[in-house]
Amino acid sequence: MPEQPRVVLAGASGFIGRAVARAFAEDGAEIRTIGRRGADVTWDDPAGIAAAIDGADVLINLAGKSVNCRYTDRNRDEIFRSRVETTRALREAVVRASTPPRVWLNASTATIYRHTTDRPNTEAQGVLGEGFSVDVAKNWEREFFAGELPATRRIALRMAIVLGDGPATRMLFGLARLGLGGPQIDGWWPQHRRYRGIGPQPSGDGRAPHHDTCGRQRFSWVHVDDVVRAMRFLVAHDELAEIVNVVAPEASDNRTLMQTLRRLVGAPFGLPAYRWMIEPAMWVLRTEPELVVKSRWVAPERLTAAGFTFAHTDLAEALRTSAQGGSTGSSGTGSASAGSVGARR
Repeated sequence: MPEQPRVVLAGASGFIGRAVARAFAEDGAEIRTIGRRGADVTWDDPAGIAAAIDGADVLINLAGKSVNCRYTDRNRDEIFRSRVETTRALREAVVRASTPPRVWLNASTATIYRHTTDRPNTEAQGVLGEGFSVDVAKNWEREFFAGELPATRRIALRMAIVLGDGPATRMLFGLARLGLGGPQIDGWWPQHRRYRGIGPQPSGDGRAPHHDTCGRQRFSWVHVDDVVRAMRFLVAHDELAEIVNVVAPEASDNRTLMQTLRRLVGAPFGLPAYRWMIEPAMWVLRTEPELVVKSRWVAPERLTAAGFTFAHTDLAEALRTSAQGGSTGSSGTGSASAGSVGARR
């Protein structure tokens, strides 16, 4: 019998982290957590981080402040810092490890791609965007892939908006309940600087973009069950490395999304929400219009080519499951046993 595999999980207290920890524990793995509080090791203990990682089989990093907030200067800096600095701390621990993890899955975001309505962004054909959110993702991935780690396979998970009992889903249902259950239509609004670039080489011209998509902006999403299943799949498939899009195969659009939300919350109608309506509503919800007006169209080319199948491909079903706070489980194609987690090269 092999030894019990060890999975080190940074960011275990979040919505996705809790689901990942539960799933790998069910697979029989020993879970060691790194976090700000309530974790086995805290970020201010580099020796403890190094000890947890040395000899681990899998390292998963989901740490980072939620982007479901207002992009004040303080929040912008913390969103950036909480991703880049934690990833650097983990990479330095992997470099020092005598027995480094064989695979490291690091969160990233599909928001790194440009606003697009003409075709989906794949790993091979995707075009990167500009501005704050994109710069956060670029610097996050740059830190993750820095240096040589010959014994550790690294995979950046470009995740779309994750549906489930989490902040993004609650925000979307909140909009529908506020009466903003019609399509979200971008348009003119007084300029601000919240979306300006960040980091050593900030991108964009500092202006907040707007696009006349009339509510047809694309909405790429993934259910939390499939995030967990994709992680298990990637751990078990040594041929997969570098960038992987974690997103359901078929993107929806904003009109369809809002129509589905209205039906689920029982709203009899939904007025179109123009930018001048969205901005105050997002201020009330303490989040940003970018989350609903940017056209995110992303496809999981590498996962599907490798044989992964998604359990949740219907948006209405995924939202209904999310609203009920439930999960259909993470079994099926794409799952991995504790043996595959623990197997070493």
